[in-house]
Amino acid sequence: MKKEGDNNEVEAQDETLYEHHKFVAKIGQKPLRVDKFLMNFIENATRNKIQKAAKTGNIYVNDEPVKQNYKVKAGDIVQVMFEHPPYEFLLTPENIPLDIVYEDDSLLVINKPAGMVVHPGHGNYSGTLINALIYHIDNLPNNSSERPGLVHRIDKDTSGLLVVAKTEHAMTHLSKQFFDKTSDREYVALVWGNVEEDEGKIEGNIGRHPKNRLQNTVYEGEDELKGKPAVTHYKVLERFGYVSLVSCKLETGRTHQIRVHMKHIGHTLFNDERYGGDQILKGTTFSKYKQFVDNCFKVLPRQALHAKTLGFIHPETGEELSFDTEIPQDMQDCIEKWRKYSKNLKNNLE
Repeated sequence: MKKEGDNNEVEAQDETLYEHHKFVAKIGQKPLRVDKFLMNFIENATRNKIQKAAKTGNIYVNDEPVKQNYKVKAGDIVQVMFEHPPYEFLLTPENIPLDIVYEDDSLLVINKPAGMVVHPGHGNYSGTLINALIYHIDNLPNNSSERPGLVHRIDKDTSGLLVVAKTEHAMTHLSKQFFDKTSDREYVALVWGNVEEDEGKIEGNIGRHPKNRLQNTVYEGEDELKGKPAVTHYKVLERFGYVSLVSCKLETGRTHQIRVHMKHIGHTLFNDERYGGDQILKGTTFSKYKQFVDNCFKVLPRQALHAKTLGFIHPETGEELSFDTEIPQDMQDCIEKWRKYSKNLKNNLE
């Protein structure tokens, strides 16, 4: 990293600066203030914090510190630099209870509750699954992203099963199964709308949304190379008129895959705030219906998604392991409310 010296010559920056974020402005980027640009990329960041970072000389564009009013243009390399390492690399063991479904010398399977972040990141530096893991288990192997034990991840507000590697061999073996798409993963989701087909296959390359950097989207046609291949198989489990309960099996494991794919076919996950599912997307205009949906949102204050089953080959024994969990109570309560509503609606129409 470089800075401008007193003699106006470029000198080497002190090596104690650490890169926390790095983004490259894509072709077609119209001039945009760097603080607004970073707001589109960094989850949970506030404009005040970003402007403070700029004032203290911590935002760089093309290796030079800039003020918050600098206009980012296509091709610019934007970095946020601080004198301390990213907090996600300063891992602190925390005595957080874990719901361990299975454990042996090579691995463990955990049923993660909704609301628990899997690994530390911006705005979530404690209380994560990794903080809990490194408290309970010594010397966990790092994955390719330097995150201890993690073979895969699920979103903060998604509940369900995760496998964690306890040895280097288990990490390599399990990661390969996920990469080769030989692991078995089934999710249960409540989605908006009546899914017409009893079952189907969604194929669509998934990549970062061009306007909302906190979302992903499906890229098709000439733009498909902007995303990575993704395949989701779904099956309708139960229909409630304005919403449907579906099973989703992953062939690939892209970020937000089920959330993005189901929205792509017109069935956004129920109460998925990031993708618009926290609005009434199907139903009537009656105030009683709106009150009913609001009550459902209160019962289930998160996206209706649960990683129900997980299957893989044990890295040491070669045994096929399969695990299943109950749908969490908040999601069960919401489903039951819709089941009763649907039944009453049907009876009133008969």
